[in-house]
Amino acid sequence: MIATGIGLHNFAEGLAIGNSAARGELSLAVLLIIGFGLHNATEGFGIVAPLAAEGERPSWLTLLWLGLIGGGPTFLGTLVGRHLVNDTLSIAFLGLAAGSILYVVIELLAVARRTGLKTLTTWCILLGLLLGFATDAVVTAAGA
Repeated sequence: MIATGIGLHNFAEGLAIGNSAARGELSLAVLLIIGFGLHNATEGFGIVAPLAAEGERPSWLTLLWLGLIGGGPTFLGTLVGRHLVNDTLSIAFLGLAAGSILYVVIELLAVARRTGLKTLTTWCILLGLLLGFATDAVVTAAGA
């Protein structure tokens, strides 16, 4: 379920990349690719954390499958976003992305609660928010 939620979120990221390229804003598309690539590099931890919390050891095939579910939609979203430039659909997909990532965060907070690391979790959420604001500041400064 978490891989699916991240996949839906990543689909909207791909739409943003594709829409930027379709509108001729290649510098924005490249900036989005770099930014999304950097923050997507950590999403695998979110996908496998519940498995580790339950003591399961997934097979390599399972990890590959979960990676495709979580990451593949970025590529598909880029293809769709490149050919389908519609503001109404873009807003709908971004709403879907927001809801799906909210689901993922809630699930991961439940895992953190079970481990009893409340203080660490709180500091990490704060750090994540601050890094998100810093990323937004960099993107805004770059002219996006």
